[in-house]
Amino acid sequence: MGLNRRQFINSALLATGSALLPETVSSRESLESFPISCNQYDWITFYQRDGKDWFSNLDASLADFASTGLKAYEPGLNTVDDVKKLLPLLQKHKLVMPSVYVNSSLHEHDEGQKSIQTVLSIADALKPVNTKIVVTNPNPIQWGGQQNKSDSQLTEQAKNLDLLGAELKKRGMTLAYHTHDVELRAAGREFHHMLLATSPQNVSLCLDVHWVYRGSGDSQVALFDIVKLYGKRIVELHLRQSKGGIWQETFGEGDIDYKLLMSRLKEINIKPHLVIEQCLEKTSPKTMNAVEAHKINLKSVSELKF
Repeated sequence: MGLNRRQFINSALLATGSALLPETVSSRESLESFPISCNQYDWITFYQRDGKDWFSNLDASLADFASTGLKAYEPGLNTVDDVKKLLPLLQKHKLVMPSVYVNSSLHEHDEGQKSIQTVLSIADALKPVNTKIVVTNPNPIQWGGQQNKSDSQLTEQAKNLDLLGAELKKRGMTLAYHTHDVELRAAGREFHHMLLATSPQNVSLCLDVHWVYRGSGDSQVALFDIVKLYGKRIVELHLRQSKGGIWQETFGEGDIDYKLLMSRLKEINIKPHLVIEQCLEKTSPKTMNAVEAHKINLKSVSELKF
């Protein structure tokens, strides 16, 4: 006989509530020792709005980044060459890189194996900078498309995600599963399966707070339910705020109660790595540039208390 709704929730809570922080993070370096980081993507959106390209002169871009007082950078990496180009610039601008965001495609077998090898080659290239967290958001069937993955594709993806996490663990790194809104479609079947069908010791969670909020129909109830179910697996937060559903230029008071979120995490003794990702969209306000905004973002996130 299948589980009813209450039995399912209770069993999920037991499974996730007993999960410990991944050994590769907790035993080697406390997440609290990581400086507040910032993802490159929100800088890309600010630059695009001003008609600039973040990558055309990455040296100058990272000089802007460092001028805000930020000490840690979370880039998006696709190849080993990306790492080789970036490392000297990090050293020049005195930036550390405790976490990185790496693309993957894991829902088909052959493509999944190639993707795993690519991620692992990038991880190996990161050894000189002591990166601890590798964040990945497995690609959908089509970005912007409406097709959901089949059950067999979800099964394949979870298997590959767990394998990737196990291999990264051997390298002293933690794999953090990330989502946008698409994974919350169809009763969140993709999101939940990736966490329920993988080992907590191999796959942790990078909670992109606003994408979970938006993907759940702008619901804090759903957001905090996910924290209740999977909070013990959270090793990183992507931080973004909106007002009236619209992404703002700066992080602060808004639709999501971040003080309550931090309180809930404190209750379960989870202190994740904090990563600013205050991106812009077409309807966002336009009152300041990227440097001005990120000085405010850093101050606001620094004031969040666990």
